Amino acid sequence: MKKKSYSILMGMVLTFSLLLAACSGGSNGGNNNTSPSPSNDTEAKTEETAKPEEPAKPTEITIMLPLNTAETPPDTIKNELEKLTNTKLTYQFFPADTYEEKLNASFATGSLPQVTYLKNQATFVQMKEAIREGQFWEIGPYLAEFPNLSKLKEEILNNTKVDGKLYSVYIGRPLARQGMIYRKDWADKLGLSAPTNVDELYAMMDKFTNGDPDGNGKPDTIGLADRNDLIYGAFKTVAAWFGAPNNWGERDGQLVPDFTTPEYAATMDFIKKIRDAKAMNVDFAATSKTDQVNMFTSGKAGVYIGSMQDVDSLVKDLVKNVPTAVVDTHSMVAGPDGKMASWSIPGYNNVALFPKSAIKDEAELKQILAFFDKLMTPEVANMMYWGIEGTHYTVVDGKAKASADKELTEREVKGFKDSVIGEPETNGMYEGLHELEARIHAEQLIVENEKIAIADPTAPLDSAAYTEKGTELQEIIKDATYKYMYGTIDKAGFDKAVEDWKKRGGAQIIEEYNAAYKN
Repeated sequence: MKKKSYSILMGMVLTFSLLLAACSGGSNGGNNNTSPSPSNDTEAKTEETAKPEEPAKPTEITIMLPLNTAETPPDTIKNELEKLTNTKLTYQFFPADTYEEKLNASFATGSLPQVTYLKNQATFVQMKEAIREGQFWEIGPYLAEFPNLSKLKEEILNNTKVDGKLYSVYIGRPLARQGMIYRKDWADKLGLSAPTNVDELYAMMDKFTNGDPDGNGKPDTIGLADRNDLIYGAFKTVAAWFGAPNNWGERDGQLVPDFTTPEYAATMDFIKKIRDAKAMNVDFAATSKTDQVNMFTSGKAGVYIGSMQDVDSLVKDLVKNVPTAVVDTHSMVAGPDGKMASWSIPGYNNVALFPKSAIKDEAELKQILAFFDKLMTPEVANMMYWGIEGTHYTVVDGKAKASADKELTEREVKGFKDSVIGEPETNGMYEGLHELEARIHAEQLIVENEKIAIADPTAPLDSAAYTEKGTELQEIIKDATYKYMYGTIDKAGFDKAVEDWKKRGGAQIIEEYNAAYKN
């Protein structure tokens, strides 16, 4: 019995040994050598230790920027941006009308986020002193590491430098978009053509006010709708037509402020003449842009002077109230000397800065710059500027055709559109396909405007006195300009304000800008 049990046991051991040998041979690809080679041993260990590569953790970025719409946009575009850029984004939108207050309060409390958009060129000037004090990261030395950021236009970057150093990325805009948007149907009815000079422009304002252009037999129309903005309202555009410098100009080899020139005074006289004739909203110094737009879109006013690219939204709302209205754009208006000129911006309308209080080190800064580098790819730039293809726009002949649902695009895309870095030449996004004749005409005029654009010679220059006092001192001139056009002070009163500006620091600004200009 014991022998039989022993034989069965030995047979089981033998069978198990043969199975092990067979398994060992199979792992060697049929090789009879049951000892694994060193290479196979390495492969086995690799298979045991290798793990699937985990996706990179999304970069968390908080962004503060002004909102130019009534409501904060939903997350439709933000969610797509996060997917395209592997980020987790927090957008802090604040109304544009009160943005400067929020910006200043956040700076004072050290609570600015990692990416801080300013409001416009004026707020950039105000922030220069803080930049000089080292409150923001200098990014110039890093741009070469990012292929798309490296495409930003050198001449525009130079206009945003502080003491020769770059701290910001810019939102590009056409150099010279300014002109007039006017009721062509009113002009046709009254036998008027687009004004070729400032005298004809005044005549249009007068007839739009007194010639019953809407045909209702009531004196309920005005020529010009303007607002409380001497820069982006009518004043700067008209001043260029009169031959005034763009903020600063060269006279007898010296840089001088525009408000010290006779052309500036002539512009004030012109606007005063229109106001005295009640051919514009007489309370324009207290009129918001919203109210200015409403005057035009309600059918009350016949001329809007500012960015000609505003024509799309103006027409969209105008035809709801006046379905038969016809609008056109125009910019070629000669001054008293017969010459034409166009006021221009330095190629950008805003910048984004990177506060050191929010970005702890160079590694974090580079992560954020890498995000901006992705923003300058065509796919991402189109998403931010145009929205989602098939929903907010379609592509026709290689251009973006905006959806007919303007309200949807305004609500979901506009907030992000205003923060796109660069321009089509640098970020590769689609140019727009325009169908409105007045907008097509505007784009043609913008090209022509660039040929006669007046540059601001101080755009790339720095003046410590201007950075410190410029905005405060400009209020003196702004106040005096409005008072003169309202007729509450005369030319002697305006000149007195200019002298006050010089005594309180303006003379030093002139001196510093001229020293920088000659270097």
